[in-house]
Amino acid sequence: MKEFRIAKKTVDVSVGESVRIIRELQELSQNDLAELTGIPQSTISGIENDRISLGVERAKVLARALKCHPAVLVFPVWNIEEAA
Repeated sequence: MKEFRIAKKTVDVSVGESVRIIRELQELSQNDLAELTGIPQSTISGIENDRISLGVERAKVLARALKCHPAVLVFPVWNIEEAA
């Protein structure tokens, strides 16, 4: 069995998808997130659908509301194991 490795399943997600996934995991609607951040719901929708760029300042505001580090939103496909 030593010649086998455990399979690693990876999924690439976009910046917008990472925002949506984290928002949904916290059971927040786009309207809830808009109220928490002051970012219009239509802008949040645009970010989640990759029509609007997230940007550093919006990433900070959203990360604070979603209780995560901004890098989680900005770099969703970054792999710490490969970087080490």
